[in-house]
Amino acid sequence: MTKISVPKKIANALEQPPANEQYLLRLYVSGVTERSRRSILNINAVCKENLQGRYDLEVIDIHQKPSLAVDEQIVATPTLIKLLPLPLRRIVGDLSDRDGVLFGLDIKKTTNRPDPGLDRSVKP
Repeated sequence: MTKISVPKKIANALEQPPANEQYLLRLYVSGVTERSRRSILNINAVCKENLQGRYDLEVIDIHQKPSLAVDEQIVATPTLIKLLPLPLRRIVGDLSDRDGVLFGLDIKKTTNRPDPGLDRSVKP
């Protein structure tokens, strides 16, 4: 039988009750650009307002650490990866769509937007 190694932060978060969910986030940016700056400001605001100290945010510049981008299969920046709580989620863009970010992070369970895959033009 193969033993699977689980990083300590992930193992600890899996043991915590849902009310104390710890968020582990990684934001991949591409250099010092306006889009990178905007994405950092946006995710910091979301985390401060909604997670009140229950998060770890790591900002990774793919120009400084290209191997991390390859390992995570980053094809566009900015990309936010929510590692914890599970399920893993990826959000691409400058994170200016606050409702979309909250929904993607499973903080806000519903949005007022229609499902893009749902055809509402069905005729009787």
